[in-house]
Amino acid sequence: MPEFSIIIPCYRDEKKLRNLLLQLQGMQDFAHEIIVVDGASSVVCRNISNFYDAHWLPSRPCRGRQLSAGAALAQGAVLWFLHADTRLSKNAFAAIRHVIDKGAVGGFFKFRFDVPRKWPAIILEPAIALRCRFGVPYGDQGFFMRRESYHAAGGHAPWPLFEEVPLVHGARRLGKFVALSEPIFVDSRRWRRDGWWRRTWYNRKLALKFACGVTPDVLAARYHSKQVLAKQPHMKQY
Repeated sequence: MPEFSIIIPCYRDEKKLRNLLLQLQGMQDFAHEIIVVDGASSVVCRNISNFYDAHWLPSRPCRGRQLSAGAALAQGAVLWFLHADTRLSKNAFAAIRHVIDKGAVGGFFKFRFDVPRKWPAIILEPAIALRCRFGVPYGDQGFFMRRESYHAAGGHAPWPLFEEVPLVHGARRLGKFVALSEPIFVDSRRWRRDGWWRRTWYNRKLALKFACGVTPDVLAARYHSKQVLAKQPHMKQY
């Protein structure tokens, strides 16, 4: 049985997925399986997954459902959820094992923008860390959980946005859900394309509306209709 099950939702982001799978292939210190859950049912995505010995699973294009489908197949003792467009630090596996061995039910990585970085990143990264401390971290920070704790916490909600929110609340009720000091590098392309402050403000508006009771499906419909996102096909279902 693998120690880690790595679950990656993808939707027409094959180039970034290839880079992530290549990096994982070079990290052989820990036994792991990889499950790619493809919301586009793409032949290209399937072929890339097969090339890197990852399980490929077609799915409806809804990130919460994709993550849940991957978790249902996973056999590892620890589930690790990664977005396709992230880059890992070389000590990522060791950092997870360290806190799990100390009794944590799970946790998440420190948010860092990947290169090319601009000066707003210096302000936004501490702000995101503060939000995670007093609120909810988001799925692009590489959530990991013990498999039994994940299911006990209720798993991901079947939503296209904010699918991790009830999971984080459930995990924190079960035990320690740890913020690692180890970084995960998040693709900055949306911030660079839309404008660093404009993208940040729009994300905060979505979160505020969700907190006020607007459903994720309604928010997702508004999210997709925005002209600022129309130029990025792989985001249309997210």
